[in-house]
Amino acid sequence: MKLILKDGTVFEGKSFGAPVGADGEVVFNTGMVGYVETLSDPSYAGQIIVLTYPLVGNYGVPDRKFFESAKIQAAGLVVAEYSENYSHSKALESLSDWLKSSGVPAITGADTRALTKKLREHGVMLGVLSESITKKTKFVDPNQENLVAKVSIKKPQTYGSGPTTIILVDCGAKENILRSLMRPGIKVVRVPWNYDFSNDKFDGVVISNGPGDPNMCVESISNIKRAMILNKPILGICLGTQLMALAGGGSTYKLKYGHRSQNQPCINSETKRCYITSQNHGYAVDAKSLPHDWDVWFTNANDGSVEGIKHKTKPWRAVQFHPEASPGPTDTAWIFERFIQDLIAKKI
Repeated sequence: MKLILKDGTVFEGKSFGAPVGADGEVVFNTGMVGYVETLSDPSYAGQIIVLTYPLVGNYGVPDRKFFESAKIQAAGLVVAEYSENYSHSKALESLSDWLKSSGVPAITGADTRALTKKLREHGVMLGVLSESITKKTKFVDPNQENLVAKVSIKKPQTYGSGPTTIILVDCGAKENILRSLMRPGIKVVRVPWNYDFSNDKFDGVVISNGPGDPNMCVESISNIKRAMILNKPILGICLGTQLMALAGGGSTYKLKYGHRSQNQPCINSETKRCYITSQNHGYAVDAKSLPHDWDVWFTNANDGSVEGIKHKTKPWRAVQFHPEASPGPTDTAWIFERFIQDLIAKKI
């Protein structure tokens, strides 16, 4: 099987996933572990993932309770070396079997180092996983459609019980965001990306991660604007940051090759402390576009891009990285605690 890039470059490998083709945006992830969480992350919908760590599959695939969603969300997978033999106490099946049962193609033996260098120099590219190259090969940009609508839940779901209610806007929410919010006294109502919750009773809002171009989520942006009028605490995560910026009057842009790793350094503008964060995003907030009543909360120490925003007077904060990340650093798990404190303070 081959990975064909839009510029005509071909990377050959051996198929170890489903014997089908796939197309999407080719991106690279530099994480050393976590292919299960990565593949099941809805933010990867429409993307062919290149894993830069050379050996993949050696610990198999565990029970679904470790997944970030119910299935593999990525369009395809490219690795340097797939380990056919796996060993882990919690493993139930091989990575290859999981990919095959999910209908997702993958190749091993590709020169992922050369591929990653090409993507860094050129930027993310459209690609196709296929057995052959033909004149009919089409390169479809997944960002031209609303990917969030494809991965979001279809109707509201309630978790837990208690006097404090959090609305979780599911734009492709990772399950660990839900796990991070759940605690005694908290009820989480998970709603679809386009659900108007302004007339519901709630104490705060969390806007989740998700795939694609944030400008496609017109209904989400409108609903966030309504929530802002109510002056309730709001926390945005990853795509949620971009949506909050758009709702607040800012704009976003596409990064050259995105941030997809478990070791991105981010500096808190309030304390100047640097945190190591887990990230997965291809778009970012334009700092210059933020209205005067918004501040940049976190900045990426590598490229200076915005990694978090906060309102100067309202209880609205957002981070571009993943404080719930698993696997990944736990340096920023306190962000959930701060959000809960905002909820309680607002109720008193």
